[in-house]
Amino acid sequence: MLTGPRAAPAACLFLFGSVLLAAPARAADTDPPIVIVGQRGASDASVDADRLAETTTLLNPEDSLRYLPSLLVRKRHIGDTQAPLATRTSGVGASARSLIYVDGILLSALIGNNNSTASPRWAMISPEEIARVDVLYGPFSAAHPGNSVGAVVAMTTRLPDKAEGSLKAATSVQSFDQYGSHGLFPSYQLAGTLGGRAGRLRWFVAADAVDSRGQPLAYVTVARGAAGSGGLAVGGGYADVNRAGAPIWVIGAGGIEAQRQETLKVHLAYDLAANLRLSYRGGLFLNATSAEAESYLSRGGPVYAGSLNLGGTPASVPAGAFSSNVYRLAERHWMHALSLEGRAGGWSWRALGSIYDFDKDAQRLPSGALPAAQSGGPGVLVRLDGTGWQTLDIDLHRGGFGAGAHHDRFTLRSERGATADWLRGAEGPLAQAARGHTRTDALWAEQGVALAHRLRLTLGGRYEWWRAYGGFNFSAAPALAVTQPTLSRATFSPKATLGFQPARGWSLTLSTGQAWRFPTVQELYQAISTGPTLTVPDPHLRPERARSEELAIERRTASGRIRLSLFNEAVRDALISQTAPLVPGSTTLFSYVQNIGATRTRGLELAFEQRGVPIPALDLSGSITLTDPKVLRDAAFPAAEGKLIPQVPRRRATLVATWHAGGGAAFTLAGRYASRSYATIDNSDPIGHTYQGFEGYVVLDARATVAVGQGWRWAVGVENLTDRRYYLFHPFPGRTVTAELRYGW
Repeated sequence: MLTGPRAAPAACLFLFGSVLLAAPARAADTDPPIVIVGQRGASDASVDADRLAETTTLLNPEDSLRYLPSLLVRKRHIGDTQAPLATRTSGVGASARSLIYVDGILLSALIGNNNSTASPRWAMISPEEIARVDVLYGPFSAAHPGNSVGAVVAMTTRLPDKAEGSLKAATSVQSFDQYGSHGLFPSYQLAGTLGGRAGRLRWFVAADAVDSRGQPLAYVTVARGAAGSGGLAVGGGYADVNRAGAPIWVIGAGGIEAQRQETLKVHLAYDLAANLRLSYRGGLFLNATSAEAESYLSRGGPVYAGSLNLGGTPASVPAGAFSSNVYRLAERHWMHALSLEGRAGGWSWRALGSIYDFDKDAQRLPSGALPAAQSGGPGVLVRLDGTGWQTLDIDLHRGGFGAGAHHDRFTLRSERGATADWLRGAEGPLAQAARGHTRTDALWAEQGVALAHRLRLTLGGRYEWWRAYGGFNFSAAPALAVTQPTLSRATFSPKATLGFQPARGWSLTLSTGQAWRFPTVQELYQAISTGPTLTVPDPHLRPERARSEELAIERRTASGRIRLSLFNEAVRDALISQTAPLVPGSTTLFSYVQNIGATRTRGLELAFEQRGVPIPALDLSGSITLTDPKVLRDAAFPAAEGKLIPQVPRRRATLVATWHAGGGAAFTLAGRYASRSYATIDNSDPIGHTYQGFEGYVVLDARATVAVGQGWRWAVGVENLTDRRYYLFHPFPGRTVTAELRYGW
């Protein structure tokens, strides 16, 4: 069992809950059955399709969250499949501390709690079908499982009432210049939709294709020691320091991805009766990614490994230093969801089931050194085929009362085997395997009661039965076959919200809630190494318990709203994931998760939206978030006590200004800011501006949209207008210019 950061190298050797938010009726629907489940907590934020079209270069659905308060989607390039959501109390490595839904269907990959394979399945929604996005902050509704401790994102789509369609073409070009990597990285997107109504049947189909090139996601480094004459003298390399401040040579780049993605989404709704609707939603995601590496070292040609001399200092570059950042990834994922919803006798209800299947998920990596490995040779094949989840929810509502039942099952199937040809060869003998399941069943209820004029109390509770079982880890060398112990837990999470309206347009809301976030199946069992990263699970992890409070004061007017929220989150047995070098100076990383004794995050958030203020043609929105995220107790690693929680910045801000110039034209200037944070739990990484560091940034974006004629719209957007170079572990994109043309009918 992992007990601290020092134990991790040794270890290397060896709910979905239904979220049926109070969603507005779709604009094109005529009296559809609507289920309103779950009371809103103290703080919320939203954005609709019209606002997104004006302000945001919406190439991927996760872009819709870019300017909402206290949120960050770690999107490293267009088409990135590893884009987790960070919230005001959680970092980018805590994907299981937020929930993302589309029409009540889970998109969060709660198979893990990381920023790679457990990132949300954003591709299962098309940007063109988004009607609005709502965000609830904190675990204050009994309708949501404990993963809501950070935030709940509910994306609502539209269904057309008449025949319609659209075509959109977009081209983006990123300029990137860092160390020895220079150039332009283009991306292309073609998207189309068709929808309509035939009697009682409404339908919508969306398809899109993306061809993208990204900047390096990793740098290859070696320790920079004392001067000496040993080793083969080579040219190139860049002297720098790592995030701990130790001197290093940056000798190359890796993870330079080229992606081809195709997605298909189908949404059908059939009105069985006036107040009864049957709906189906399906999605197919295809992805082919090819990642390369480049060396900055040369001696008549690129040098990739050996005993070398860089600038008068000896350095040993292992054979896998570059090849571990070269890979091929092929994915075919399916999603299916079926729901039945209606009204009867004053009750609104919905039954919803969903399946997400990693039908094919195979990553190929070379074992040998470059450049020979570029043309083939031995390697490894890592599969996640059969991984996925199933969910079922039944919810009902009447007046201020809501209740429901929930079931989910998450499955991990991960295998690693050798292959004679890493590019195209068949899988050979099994080298590693990790399997297991988690299951959660839950009952919840909440009731709102008017205590007095303008004073309302909502009480709720959620009872959950969680079980982890079927855990199995296999290794051929060293020989290992372990059946992991079954874990189980029954928990209760009370919730309460007190709302007061002292005057017209004013509201004060005090909320408190407890949430249990259970370990994911990957945190418990995933022990398969992929590329330069070794994953260290812990089959004995305990669930984390969060107790959250919030006071929100809000003022709404005809022109907008302003909100001030004071929040506090105290967590016991916090599940915190980290990534660190296997040994100092190593190019191999290990990723691990720990139960931390106690953490506390308190802070304030100020958010506002104003239309036509201070001048009629100008819209303004923005937010400021201040936090104090602390590790209070960590018996296994006392050096972490009193330090900042990893990856959570103390300050964040956004500002968006849109000028409506008339004639269908709108111009937007936006800014995003975050202070620096730390990657390690003991804050032993003082350097942010380096690979694997987490530094502060100010990023400006601009966008212009013009409606041209009937149905035509063109737009030009620039992200990272000032070409700011910054790191959030990975180097982030440079200035990116996007041009798009859309025709709708």
